[in-house]
Amino acid sequence: MNNAVRRMFVGAAIFSTTCIIAVIGYMIAGWQLLDAIYMVVITVFGVGYGEAKPLSHPGLKLFTMGVIIAGCSSAIYVVGGFVTMLAEGEINRVLGSRRMSKGITELKDHAILCGFGRIGQVLAEELSAAHVPFVVIDNETSRVEKAQEAGYLALLGSASEESTLETAGISRARVLATVLPSDTANVFVALTARELNATIQIIARAEAASTEKKLMRSGANRVILPAVIGATQIAHIIARPTAEDLLMEVVDAKGLKTELSQIGLDLTEVEVAAGSPVAGQSIGEIEAGGAGFVIVAVKRRDGSLERATDPALKVNVGDAIVLLGHNETVPQLIRKARASLGQVYRGVRV
Repeated sequence: MNNAVRRMFVGAAIFSTTCIIAVIGYMIAGWQLLDAIYMVVITVFGVGYGEAKPLSHPGLKLFTMGVIIAGCSSAIYVVGGFVTMLAEGEINRVLGSRRMSKGITELKDHAILCGFGRIGQVLAEELSAAHVPFVVIDNETSRVEKAQEAGYLALLGSASEESTLETAGISRARVLATVLPSDTANVFVALTARELNATIQIIARAEAASTEKKLMRSGANRVILPAVIGATQIAHIIARPTAEDLLMEVVDAKGLKTELSQIGLDLTEVEVAAGSPVAGQSIGEIEAGGAGFVIVAVKRRDGSLERATDPALKVNVGDAIVLLGHNETVPQLIRKARASLGQVYRGVRV
């Protein structure tokens, strides 16, 4: 608890105690409760109305003087603490902004990280561990504050705005990484960044594979598809001689699922039921029907396992699809793979 808040609490405690003692004192002097409260209010707040009863006794006059001094002093103490708290907060905010601006101005050959979501936070941790200087840009106040609390240089604003990128020092930056969850937003950021700095390296995140070409045309040097990367790594595991056992270990492995969840991915096995719209479709057709997931393998009804390297590979009733996708996309595909709603999958009604 800082000094300003402590002053407010101490002052409020003294003020409340003073009022209670004053009411009790007037009641001891023979006043009614309402008269006593009325007398305390007009005395402490200096309203100046007439007394409820004449203060004929010298002791009662001295008591009232004490109430005035204690009540007004404690009230002023509370107000002073409140004003100090506001002033300190505003001063700290201004000084913090100036320190942040000065720190960004001094950067050179740094990285600009657009987006501080799940992937952005993991990326920031890795860059910080590698001692790579960088600036975070995000349009949500809570995320910017979180980045600043972690000790990162962070700016509040839209990364697609020229002014924001210029404040982040794009003319002096070496690389820009845009990892926003929206492919459209990443395209706009790449376009703007390329216009402001023709030599900067731009790395962009994409959810849909079809966006890769658009990002490259917008000025991105490299496009990263997290779902595809994760699926490729898992496919290497599946390709081993003990593919089925390893696959089951991967699906049930808490460590890997935890790492994937940090970047918003989930590894799931989905059985294709009779009457499902995906039954009889190829891997390419299923993936084309939605974005944000990649089919890693197909487990046949006889227990055999096939890698989903061929887009023409068919999925039949009774087969199980092993897919890697975003957390919000996987439930949609699970519902699609079911013959009807209301079925239970691994204890969960979908």
